[in-house]
Amino acid sequence: MKHRAPLTLAAVTAALAALAALASLTAPAAEGKAADGKTAAAVRMPVERSLLVCPAPSSSDIADTAYTAFTPAAPGGAKTQGTARLLGATAEAKPVLEPKEPGKPFGATASGADAPALNGTADGALAPGWTVQQTTKVSVGRARGLLGAGCTAPGTDFWFPAVSTAKGREDYVHLTNPDDAAAVVDIRLFGPDGALKTDAGAGENIRIDPRSSASVLLSSLAPATQLADATAHVTTRAGRVGASVQVAEDGVGADWLPAAADPTGSPVLPGIPADAASVRLVVFAPGDQDADLALRLAGPGGAISPAGNEQVHVKAGMTASVDLGDLTRGEPGSLLLTPVDAKKAAPVVAALRVVRGAGTKQELGFVPAAGPVGARATAADNRPDENATVLSLTAPAADAKVRVTASPGTGGGEAASQEVALKAGTTQKVTLAPTGGKGPYALTVETLSGGPVHAARTLSLPHDGIAMFTVQTLSDDRSTVSVPRARQDLSVLTR
Repeated sequence: MKHRAPLTLAAVTAALAALAALASLTAPAAEGKAADGKTAAAVRMPVERSLLVCPAPSSSDIADTAYTAFTPAAPGGAKTQGTARLLGATAEAKPVLEPKEPGKPFGATASGADAPALNGTADGALAPGWTVQQTTKVSVGRARGLLGAGCTAPGTDFWFPAVSTAKGREDYVHLTNPDDAAAVVDIRLFGPDGALKTDAGAGENIRIDPRSSASVLLSSLAPATQLADATAHVTTRAGRVGASVQVAEDGVGADWLPAAADPTGSPVLPGIPADAASVRLVVFAPGDQDADLALRLAGPGGAISPAGNEQVHVKAGMTASVDLGDLTRGEPGSLLLTPVDAKKAAPVVAALRVVRGAGTKQELGFVPAAGPVGARATAADNRPDENATVLSLTAPAADAKVRVTASPGTGGGEAASQEVALKAGTTQKVTLAPTGGKGPYALTVETLSGGPVHAARTLSLPHDGIAMFTVQTLSDDRSTVSVPRARQDLSVLTR
């Protein structure tokens, strides 16, 4: 047997160099670098996992809650595996809902005051754009009304303009911790004169145990102060939570107040119902600069300034409110806030308190400032009953075109789709349902061109002469993430 001479370090280096040279000659240009040698742009890939948090729906024994979960179908109808489940926010909880496939909504129900806060996870094909809605109907009592909440991703910073500590209002901040470690939360309140003085330690270092939830009555933080309009700021010192405010108002109704969009100089509040009897704007300037804002109502025919309420001045660190009355006057609309002087724009957060009906037949809802729908956004729980579902679309700054798709219902039907052209400064109403649809269905909005576009869905389920309703804004479902391109580089083997 012949013995081979051992390879020297120089020989190994030469061999690797030759291999690297061959690889560089045969590697495709698309991997990491374009043909001109410049670094290729990052690509967007579907998310692989989504997490949502739903608050405990009601403390009423006669509450009826419906959950609807939906993931838009993948482009081209691609069939891939995925799982999703909605379950109680405890380690030993059993699933309430387990969707099986994209493109079809799945529903579940709960009754009474024992329905817990829920955590929801989705992975694989069910993760991109996964949306869950809970809708609760309470027929009688102090908290009667239709309460709608889109389940949200947990976070660390939430703004809630339009809360109140006044007599006759009960505003509870619901906090849900989906993780295995405790979260620590602070809540601060701001009125027309700035930060409220609270009892020692009130609102600070609120511990939310792992996989659990808690609620905090806002008026208990400052019992000596009653404010009709205030702003709550919820932040975490440790961990992350889902946060929503449940509002009940004597003689008016109840609903969820979701967190407003992040502070911006030009908030958009989409989807004010056409028959709103009373609209009240609440704005807060979180920075160290006053904000002077112009108000415009974007309706089907264009944007106009509300007579007598063309502008609002908001002092830094303070909450301002404006009573806009029956602002929409029979046509659906969206409120657009813009800086009076673009060079002195200051970020603000904003929300609307909306009342429909009169006397003992009033009902309450909220419209927070909302971000754009972006590439795609979905509202999961819509009803095929006549006039039950109204989608409002607004293009505040530029013309746009969107595609609206109604999924099949939980009980069957065929999807329906239509394209909608929007003129800048207008709000358009869309009523679309699946063909032969039975049960709740999902509405998905995709931006095709132009924009940005903002959207909200009003769900109306009248009861005993009361126009019970709830409004949910739609925001970008963030179903994709940016992934930098990587390229093969065997030169590291020779370094």
